[in-house]
Amino acid sequence: MSDIDYGKITRDGLWKNNPALVQVLGMCPLLAVSGSVVNAMALGAATIGVLALSNIAVSLIRNSTTDAVRLPIFVMIIAAFTTCIEFLMNAFTHELYLILGIFIPLITTNCIVLGRAESFASKHSLPAAALDGFMMGAGFTAVLVALGAIRELIGTGGIFANMHLLFGDIALNWHLQLIPEYKGFLVAILPPGAFLVLGLLMALKNIIDAQQAAKAAARKQKVAAGSRRVRTTGAIS
Repeated sequence: MSDIDYGKITRDGLWKNNPALVQVLGMCPLLAVSGSVVNAMALGAATIGVLALSNIAVSLIRNSTTDAVRLPIFVMIIAAFTTCIEFLMNAFTHELYLILGIFIPLITTNCIVLGRAESFASKHSLPAAALDGFMMGAGFTAVLVALGAIRELIGTGGIFANMHLLFGDIALNWHLQLIPEYKGFLVAILPPGAFLVLGLLMALKNIIDAQQAAKAAARKQKVAAGSRRVRTTGAIS
């Protein structure tokens, strides 16, 4: 469709309609898996893959399915791609696959994936659907990684531990202990810590949005004040 605003799709996925901070979807894996950066990155990559591929498939068949069978077909498509991602992770990142456990197959029931398939991919062309899936997944992954980094740093005093589980031997020395002799703060890597950090991230986003809205309003007011028309009368000889 020629009237699709790809910039808006990108902004919505990454910020304005972020699935984690705005829509508040996918909270179960978001809070459970974000105890470290490597776990967050792995689940985020899997979610991006399932979102993008399922959106593409749904967009391709959008004119061939009826309302009676639409949702069951969407679920089957999502489950198929989730299973493929699960097999790939089991084959190439087996230890990380075991750590993530049930949260990989649970991508099938992630509200973000089914929600984008139903509300966007089933109504738009393939390029728009693919971009929407990727950007929504990227926005979700960004929040996952931010949560993982903050919780890992507060909980252990370091960051990027066990990155070799995802990137191989090249990442064996990526761990950074930023706070030496730190005994750790256990609450940060437990579910209560996830709720607290996520709440702070949401509050930060709201503050930034409020500041941007105030600046935009000030600019509009300034433009309006400077665009007053001056009416002249009289005859010119």
